[in-house]
Formats: sequence, structure tokens, C-alpha cells
Amino acid sequence: MVISWYVYSSEQSPRMYKQRPIGVTIIALLAILGGIAFLVSGLLTLLIPLIGIFLGSGLFILGLAYFLMAYGLWKGKGWAWTLTLILSGIGIIIGIGSIVVGNFGSIFHTIINAIIIYYLYRPNVKAFFNR
Repeated sequence: MVISWYVYSSEQSPRMYKQRPIGVTIIALLAILGGIAFLVSGLLTLLIPLIGIFLGSGLFILGLAYFLMAYGLWKGKGWAWTLTLILSGIGIIIGIGSIVVGNFGSIFHTIINAIIIYYLYRPNVKAFFNR
């Protein structure tokens, strides 16, 4: 079974559509889930006195960035490709830091971010984002 999604691009004529790769759709949906998790974590962290304000605000802003990323990926925006690379790179750095301090569960998170970066550099994916 083949599932196809078509996204209208403002750079193309009104009758032309480009097909969104299934992996981009999956990454966008995962970004929505990640955005929800960061927003909830940020709001809950705000309850911690003093340090919670800084940490919670950072998590909340990261959640908003993930929602923005998901929207851009879904619509095939070129800036979303760049934002996804940046957020995945940050995820890898945080994951490595977590592994160093003994949180070996972060290995999975780090591998997923590395796969996302690899996938974004595939020729058909770069073409979808006009890169």
C-alpha cells in the first residue's frame, strides 16, 4: 500500500505539487509529540522555585520550536529543514552529555537524532525542501 501526500509550493505554479516523503511526515508527527512533551515539562518545571523559571522557560521555548518545526516540515518549508538539523544536533549534544553522566537510555534518543540528520541529507528529501 502506498500513501501519498502532496504539498503545494508557492515557488511552483498553482497546478504543480510535490510529494512529501513519508519519512518527513513521520518526523513531523514525532516533532508534534516532542513539542507536547517539552511544553508539559516546561510548565511543570515552572513550579520549582527560582531555577524552575529558567529551566521551565527554556523547555517551553523548545516545545514551541518543535511545533514550528513540525509545521514547516509538513508544509515543505526550506527553513524547517535547517531548523530540524539544528534541533537534532542539539539533541545529539544533550544525548551525549546524558550518556556521559550515566543515563544510558539516551543512546536511543541520540541514535534517532543522528538518523534524522542522515535522512534530511538524502537527495529526494533535500529536493522536497528545495535544497
